[in-house]
Amino acid sequence: MDLATLIGIVLGLVIIVASIMMGGDIGSFINIPSIAVVFGGTAAATLVKFPLKDCIAALKIGGKIAFKNTADDPRSVYDIAIELAGIVRQKGLLGLESVQIENELMARGIRMCVDGMDGTVIKESITKEVDMAIKTEMAGESFWRGIGDMAPAFGMIGTLIGLVQMLANLSDPAAIGPAMAIAMLTTFYGAVLANLIAIPLADKLEIKIDNTKNTRALIIESVMQIHASQNPMVLQELLGVYLPGGKPAEDEE
Repeated sequence: MDLATLIGIVLGLVIIVASIMMGGDIGSFINIPSIAVVFGGTAAATLVKFPLKDCIAALKIGGKIAFKNTADDPRSVYDIAIELAGIVRQKGLLGLESVQIENELMARGIRMCVDGMDGTVIKESITKEVDMAIKTEMAGESFWRGIGDMAPAFGMIGTLIGLVQMLANLSDPAAIGPAMAIAMLTTFYGAVLANLIAIPLADKLEIKIDNTKNTRALIIESVMQIHASQNPMVLQELLGVYLPGGKPAEDEE
């Protein structure tokens, strides 16, 4: 699990709540109309902007990628590929038939190699699978970034509502306070939702998607080179460019 995401959100909320409590009553920062305007309005606009099935999928993707370490380590994929290439060098592609591979994409590609499928077909198949996965993940990133864009806007809408109500009731001092609360708190809620949750989640998804693209490219290249029965020593040089730093990894002594 990616604890950084959870710790960041919880720590941010704790700091905000602690700051409020040190300066006054937290109850004064709870306003149902303000919550309805920001969260309800943002949810409504999100449904207008994205199809319902995409919203549901994006919520799942956001939780899966942002709160879990789902990406494979490029070095582990590299090591597995070199090991498999050594087996192929000794026993041929059929020697991989009983090998257990944890990475699903790599396992599928190697299975197609063992089944004797053409290299072009294998590359096209796993590349298409990668492209579809990346497209889905990028839709999830767009979903959270959209929330980050809309939440402050609805905070401003709530502020305008509060100001209109306040100006319309200047003759009634009792009505000025609640109207001002809506005006200020909607901006507050919108800023918190956007800058503590939505935009950081979108940024983390973008970073993890980029990292996953590199790892998936490494997997595709590994499968194709293994299919071609590439020499393990040559394969180290070919795959090394996908590792952090862009250099072939050296075995630790």
